[in-house]
Amino acid sequence: MILASRLSPLAPLVLSCLLVACGGGQKQAEAPKLPPANPQALGKMVQGVQAAKDSKDRAISLLEEAVKADAGLWEAHYNLGVLLADKGDLGVAERHLATAQQLAPNAEDVAVALSEVRRRRGDKQGAIDALRPFVKDNPGASHAPVALIGALREGDKIEEAIAQAQQVLVRHAGDPRALSELALSYLDKGEIDTAELLSEEALKADSKSAIAERTAGLIKLNQGDDAVAFRHFAKASELDPKDNTARLNVATVLLEAGIYDKAAAEFRTAFEAEPENSAAALGLAAARRAQGKRDESGPFLEAEKLIKGVLDREPNNVEATFNLAVLYADFLKRPGEAAPLFQRFLDQAPKNHPARSDAEKALAAASNQKK
Repeated sequence: MILASRLSPLAPLVLSCLLVACGGGQKQAEAPKLPPANPQALGKMVQGVQAAKDSKDRAISLLEEAVKADAGLWEAHYNLGVLLADKGDLGVAERHLATAQQLAPNAEDVAVALSEVRRRRGDKQGAIDALRPFVKDNPGASHAPVALIGALREGDKIEEAIAQAQQVLVRHAGDPRALSELALSYLDKGEIDTAELLSEEALKADSKSAIAERTAGLIKLNQGDDAVAFRHFAKASELDPKDNTARLNVATVLLEAGIYDKAAAEFRTAFEAEPENSAAALGLAAARRAQGKRDESGPFLEAEKLIKGVLDREPNNVEATFNLAVLYADFLKRPGEAAPLFQRFLDQAPKNHPARSDAEKALAAASNQKK
């Protein structure tokens, strides 16, 4: 049981695109044909979007009032889902985004956001299902067709991911995002030479693409060329200084390789740059947990502090809940505190979450230790 899984180089860490008013910001085939919005609800939504700049909690409260006043205002459901996802309340975020998609199935931002939330919840098939109908109807859209490639790849549907990437490239030849995802799909197949050639094409297509640089870095890591890989990741960070994804990819690979001191250093740098980045905090907790020893609990206690910090901000973050339970059960030997956390995880996580089986076994073991 580890704290962090490998981050997709194409997956955003935070959903942040809010619609200011009806129809603003989304790419769609045609405007949703819905009844006129309740003026009071629309006003609350606009206030909520404006409030999000200063207070997410205030914005969420206003948007909740908006959807209560007009349950058919899909933009309010979407904005509320985005803000809840930013706070880590993924289960409720998914419900609002799913409602938004039911109301406006031709809104691209909604499909992409719903897929990303489901991916973060561990629902790989759900992430695919959020995108597939929209892409079928709008194959020439900007973001969703590429996002579907990544969802298919992460859902272990490699051949479908390759076919989807090829369809995107027929419409948008040389798209560095599609080429990068296609490269990663071939990497997952074990066809490293093909992956490398496609990665090079992505870099040629756009020499300033952080996505292409990150992909090249992952391929070089797979080939064992760490020095070149890290140069690609450094270049990706230079091209997109606000995106910690490249550093988190490096840190996660180091973590999975068992190089815990270097992984901790990379995660710590990412965490210090973005103290509210949950992926960075959980990754650092994983690395510190791995550095702990039976007679040296300092790293375990730092991991506990980091995970609790995430849960203070995001009380419904199922990954943090699961990993705090693991820390208590397996490392700090506090089964009494672990058991309710495993139960909370099982109550909140999707039925097909990959950690569910481990949590069920761990809950039974922790409950027996309490007796």
